[in-house]
Amino acid sequence: MASNLSFPEMSPAQIAEALHHYGLAPTSNLRADDIANQQPDLLPAVFSAFLHPTGDDQQQLGFQALAALDNPEHHVEALRVLRLHRRAKAFLESIHFPGFTLRDLIRPDPRRLLQVLSALVNYLYYLEEKLALLQPIINHFPNSHDRRIELKAKIADVSLFSLAFPLTISILPNSFIYPLSSLQHQKAIEDHELQAQMEEPMVLKLQEEVNSLKLKLVDYNKQQLALRAKANSINEKKEEKLRKISEADFELMKLAEENSKLHSKIVQSPEKLQRALEEKKAARAELKNAEKIAMQSVQEKTATLDIYNKAYEKLSKHFSKIQVLQEQVWTSAKLIFILVTAAKTLEKEVKARKAKISDESVTIMALDAKIVEWDRKEREMDERAKAKMKERDQIITDENQKLAALRSEAERKLQHFQLREMEVEETVAKADKLFADADLVSIVAAEEQRRIYAKFQEIGQAFNIDKDNFSTVLDQVDEVSKETLERFGRQDAETFDTSTALKREPLVSLFFFFELQAL
Repeated sequence: MASNLSFPEMSPAQIAEALHHYGLAPTSNLRADDIANQQPDLLPAVFSAFLHPTGDDQQQLGFQALAALDNPEHHVEALRVLRLHRRAKAFLESIHFPGFTLRDLIRPDPRRLLQVLSALVNYLYYLEEKLALLQPIINHFPNSHDRRIELKAKIADVSLFSLAFPLTISILPNSFIYPLSSLQHQKAIEDHELQAQMEEPMVLKLQEEVNSLKLKLVDYNKQQLALRAKANSINEKKEEKLRKISEADFELMKLAEENSKLHSKIVQSPEKLQRALEEKKAARAELKNAEKIAMQSVQEKTATLDIYNKAYEKLSKHFSKIQVLQEQVWTSAKLIFILVTAAKTLEKEVKARKAKISDESVTIMALDAKIVEWDRKEREMDERAKAKMKERDQIITDENQKLAALRSEAERKLQHFQLREMEVEETVAKADKLFADADLVSIVAAEEQRRIYAKFQEIGQAFNIDKDNFSTVLDQVDEVSKETLERFGRQDAETFDTSTALKREPLVSLFFFFELQAL
């Protein structure tokens, strides 16, 4: 640490250690690598901790700034950075470190970052050294703060006493009261008191006006905060309405897409539906033809089966004859068995065909029911889409009306706020003028009080000197009286003492009159 303030460049490790030592590190785990590597938020955090140790660096924007910015809440962070740069630049220029720009604060080069932090750390070392030199003096006066407060209170009491000091004071030990000033001084004091009494109503009036203006200013600030909160709530409601409108538009778009899909499936493709119906009809016709063919085949096979049954009956009738001729007609019997087996197989096939025909009939009926259901759903979707379109139009109309009402209300309130802002600015200007007049009157009165108090001290000193001289004269008179008593005897001394006592008081008054005239 040098005795003179200088800015030697320090290493990142030394800077990190110093920042932790003075409590300016943005994080508890700040390391030298974090300083060596470029970090945009490091320098703003360090200067914020140094310039605003309590963390309260928020300021309200004035009326001019609010009028200049359309959306002040969008510029809060930028204004905070600009305010921090202005204060950091003023501090660095005060320690003779110029050239600090906004780029150095937001995006500094690694070397520039080391230079700025080295300047800050060297200043802290310099300040610590100077405070260490002053520490013995501070330790020598441990209660200096309390003593300073006590002296300020005494000065205030003396100032109040100087505003209303008495015209006479008891000084002599035998409780004689003498006037403190001559006629001119008495007249000056009376003139000052008269002027103070004449100016007192005006001062009180100005004080009342100043107090009322301060109260009005506080009320205007409260109204401004309330109006700002109300404007924020209106903006939030507006954003909520816009969000609801966007959601309604999104739902409307989804419904429109679904409607278009349904139209593409149902309304916008009648040819596909007609083609599907024709295919179904063709399939149904094919099924009917197949059914007819199957019926014909069944009829033919039934006729064949009837023939076979008739033949079987005839064969049964002649079975007895066949038994006799069994060996002879064994080949014919085998053929009959084959024919019976074929008839049973044919019967099973006919049953299967009938079941298939019944299943296909059920499928055709289900397809007919689905066609009817699709027609019904198509009509319902058309009606629902029309209702949704009407509801959407009604919602859009209502929201447009509400939005227009909100816009008109916001414009009206904005005009009202502008008028109120102009009135507040005029009132503040009048208050500033009244403050300036009051300060001027206070300065003139204080100067007059100091002049009168100085004159009062001069008169008191002159009176003390004259009092000492007068005491000397009285002592000399007493010595002369004693010598006269010794010379003329007791009787003549009593006569002389009585006459001297009678003449002593006019002599003293005459002496004081000449002394005061000399003053």
